[in-house]
Amino acid sequence: MKILMITPYLPYPLYSGGQIRTYNLLKNLAKKHQITLFSFVKNIDPEHIKVLSQFCQKVEVFKRRKAFSIVNLLLAGLTFYPFLVAIYYSANLKRKIRQELEKKKYDLIHAETFYVMPNIPKTQVPILLVEQTIEYLVYDHFVQKLQFPLSVLKLFLNFDVKKIKLWEKHFWQKAGLVVAMSASDRSVMRQLVPALAVEIIPNGIDPEFFGKMTADVDHGPQVLFVGNFSWLQNREAVYFLVHKIWPKVKKAVGKARLWIVGRNPNSQIKDLATDYEIVVDDTIEDIRSAYGQSSVLLAPIFGPGGTRFKILEAMASGLPVVTTLKGIEGIPAKDGVHVLIGSTAAELSRLTIEILNDSQKAQNLANNARSLAKSEFSWAKISQSLSSLYDKVAHIST
Repeated sequence: MKILMITPYLPYPLYSGGQIRTYNLLKNLAKKHQITLFSFVKNIDPEHIKVLSQFCQKVEVFKRRKAFSIVNLLLAGLTFYPFLVAIYYSANLKRKIRQELEKKKYDLIHAETFYVMPNIPKTQVPILLVEQTIEYLVYDHFVQKLQFPLSVLKLFLNFDVKKIKLWEKHFWQKAGLVVAMSASDRSVMRQLVPALAVEIIPNGIDPEFFGKMTADVDHGPQVLFVGNFSWLQNREAVYFLVHKIWPKVKKAVGKARLWIVGRNPNSQIKDLATDYEIVVDDTIEDIRSAYGQSSVLLAPIFGPGGTRFKILEAMASGLPVVTTLKGIEGIPAKDGVHVLIGSTAAELSRLTIEILNDSQKAQNLANNARSLAKSEFSWAKISQSLSSLYDKVAHIST
């Protein structure tokens, strides 16, 4: 099948969850499909394009405007375009897509995120839309958490969230089929758009890659937090962990250390580090080393945002996980069998202390979680499910 895939980022290097997902899907889907990739980039690197050319018939990249450019601000402020859509709207990309569809017969357009869809011209080619998260919920959560000195600014941002919601619903209905990451996301979509054609294709992991994880250094009881701090949810979670959970854990397990690992930590996150007790590290090249040297992954996630790669990776690595109901969303893990789930600082600290003090319980959870990750979330299985949806969407359109 000939697929035109459009993404808001180049799926390499693997710096974000979206890049990890798309890269691994491309690697597996290329065995069966011919894929042309159109991607936005901040900076063009031929070596990155070369890597992706192993899996794609053609790769074309399009420079994205800076987020706070005059064009984006004017579009968001003076038109009905939400700011998120304005960032990714490109007359050049739309023209190139039109030309590509005119000169080559495609069976399907795969749009990764709704906000690239305004760039797709009117076409008879069926569209499959993948929503890695429900964007208006993410931005609404972000806006409500911000402290505003001016009520006018909050009014503007709330209006922009409403525009995102309207556009998101509109493009769900324009697609032949929508893909969600979890049953909860699908439920929200169908509440907003009854009878919407939506299927679940969760994120995945490479069991063999994470199965090679080894613990080469023993640091004693070590609690791990992993996250890209460009995301509000991760910043929110790490502040909650350090200020609400960590003091209770440290009091109960005096030798415990907290290791905060992730890209793009701001000055506030860097300032969380102490001489020994808390380490903030944005230099880890191989995340497996962090999983291998830790006793438990603690992920106090409360904001929306799809399936969490860090939790799947920890599970596949054999590292016990303590998280929230929101954090485990999209993963059919059972509380007390595969992971431990809490909803308050007191619960999450108690569960973390249990793991640190009970090695047998920690091992049982780790073994069960590793088996679940391997059987249900391998990229080969995820890609096969997505390929079946390609066939379904193409068949519906004929």
